[in-house]
Formats: sequence, C-alpha cells, structure tokens
Amino acid sequence: MDRTRPSSVLFVCGLNAVRSPMAEAIARLFFGKVVYVQSAGVRKGELDPFSVKAMEELGVDISRHRPRTIEEIEDGNFDLIITLAPEAHHKALDWTRTMAADVEYWPTPDPQLATGSRDQIMDVYRQVRDNLARRIKARLDWTPSSGH
Repeated sequence: MDRTRPSSVLFVCGLNAVRSPMAEAIARLFFGKVVYVQSAGVRKGELDPFSVKAMEELGVDISRHRPRTIEEIEDGNFDLIITLAPEAHHKALDWTRTMAADVEYWPTPDPQLATGSRDQIMDVYRQVRDNLARRIKARLDWTPSSGH
C-alpha cells in the first residue's frame, strides 16, 4: 500500500497514561521535526511511573506529560489517528465522523495489567514500548518513491 506520511498524528488509548504518551514521545523522538504529534485518552488517568521509566531508558523524559481526553485536544484536525485500545478506537471513529482523518487500530496490550516482580513488569512495558517504536517507524518513515 502506498501511503504518504501524515503531517499530524494523534495517538489515543484508554487513559492517556501509558500507551499513547509513550507512542507520542517515540513519534516525536523520530519524526517530531516533520510530523505534529499529540496523544489523548478516552478518559483521563494518572501518568504511570513504569511508562516514565521505560521511556527514560531511551533517553526520553515524559515525566511532565499531563493525561488528557480527546475532548481536551485544542486542535482536533489530524491526518491520522492511531488507536491503541478497543475503547479508544470506538471513540475515535465516533469523534471523526465529521472530519477527514484516517483512523488506524493498533491493538496494544495494556502493560498495567502485568503481574510479577518489578523486573517482570518492566519487561512488559519495554515490550509495549519497543513494539510501538517498531510500528511508528514503519508507519511514519515515508520516503517518496522514485520515478513519479
């Protein structure tokens, strides 16, 4: 499929506390100069300390992120909305009925459901972070095809 890189992306999950803030930070790290990136949740949660730690391992500080809902997004005009949870996908489809935005669903496990030792829990957060990074790079690393 030949897709162009969107100029603006919104990542949406349930609480804007783990998955979407990590995705936002990763997208900004790699594509922040060429893509406007935001994140939001269906509801507002509290920023998860494990997600802060997982991102610190990449040298990215998300400790000042303040979770917010889709309704709190001031500029609701995005080319692409990537949803990371079923409830977020339903909300985004409803929210975008009157706008020209593509909505993609990337099923992403909620690492807050992880159990075990601190190290085992951190491993789950790292897996989510690394999977998001892989997908974001693949989706946004668009280069014009030659021979147009």
